[in-house]
Amino acid sequence: MAATRLSRVALVLFAAGGAGAAQEKEAAPLPIIKYQVKLETIHSGFDRKTCWVHPRAGAIPGNPPSVVLTMQRLLLSGSDVFYALNEMRTDDLGGKWSGPVEHATLARRREGDIEVCICDFTPKWHAKSGKLLGIGQNVHYRDNRVMDYRHRQTAWSVYDPAARSWAEWRTMEMPDNKKFFSAGAGSVQRYDLPNGDILLPIYFKGDDRAERCYTATVLRCTFDGRTLSYAEHGTELTLAVPRGFAEPSLACLGDRYYLTLRNDQAGYVTSGPDGLRFDKPVEWRFDEGQPLGNYNTQQHWVAHPRGLLLVYTRRGANNDHVFRHRARLFIAQVDPERLCVVRRTERILVPERGARLGNFGVCEVSDAETWVTVAEWMQPVGCEKYGSDNSVYVARIVWE
Repeated sequence: MAATRLSRVALVLFAAGGAGAAQEKEAAPLPIIKYQVKLETIHSGFDRKTCWVHPRAGAIPGNPPSVVLTMQRLLLSGSDVFYALNEMRTDDLGGKWSGPVEHATLARRREGDIEVCICDFTPKWHAKSGKLLGIGQNVHYRDNRVMDYRHRQTAWSVYDPAARSWAEWRTMEMPDNKKFFSAGAGSVQRYDLPNGDILLPIYFKGDDRAERCYTATVLRCTFDGRTLSYAEHGTELTLAVPRGFAEPSLACLGDRYYLTLRNDQAGYVTSGPDGLRFDKPVEWRFDEGQPLGNYNTQQHWVAHPRGLLLVYTRRGANNDHVFRHRARLFIAQVDPERLCVVRRTERILVPERGARLGNFGVCEVSDAETWVTVAEWMQPVGCEKYGSDNSVYVARIVWE
């Protein structure tokens, strides 16, 4: 990696007056990836009691591929109070969508006076098994409020494309329930290896009630078409800043793996050689050195054979009226050697209409298209005055 880095950023060392100094020559231009964006609204309407959130899609190979999108309703009067996952589906690349259709197999379950729900769900095709595998996490409610102290787990389900049904959701066993007391793969991007193993980012904390900072890591999991199982995990990454690292997402370019991380104060990024071991994370910045401005929300990767792009929200976009500046939704190319966002490539994927857009998904539909799916999250009350109506968007990135 060092040799590659020096090919882009040559350092000229010199000594003068007994003092050493370094000057950085101008980096070679980054090859720009060309694409078009086609923004489509596939569902809209706002009842002012609930709203659709977490629309994320997975593509089943075919000619054309079928795209299955899951999303769930959120209770506006609560915080992260979710209901059963629903499905929308298109078999003609978005020409026509069916749904939303609720799946009882992906609904809440009652355990005594507690209800448990699957949430933060992301479907993705698993090539080795030939299955559409959706992975998320569970959340526990008492009296329809999230329990602060709870045994959170990674949850998954498998889709039957012929029956258009999801299997009953299940949870993954971890090797140390004390250490991984609150551990889940909510709103993450995984990477599937050619042998079928899954590199699955998670974030976790132990069973100590005083522990407030999450730690992120990547699991290597096996999946035989029915059961998702832990095999090992890699570097444990944390930060002594409120809540630590959460909602990590993984991508691969060449022989290097890249991990982007949510933190309350700023988004972070790191890289490593094998998808398990990673360097110390650094704050996301633009290529001229200014902070990216993303904080306390997700960032996700859009991967292309010739490079990586990042999808994110940020401050500084005439969006002070939006909760945590979570709209507009931007996309820009990443310099993988310098681990920064190239400002001149920044584009708007989804416009801002008062509602936040920070919870979204990325789906590789085909070699020709990648879709970013997102819904207008209608909290706090009143955000609709700027024009939002809980629209569910598909931003189609069409590669040139």
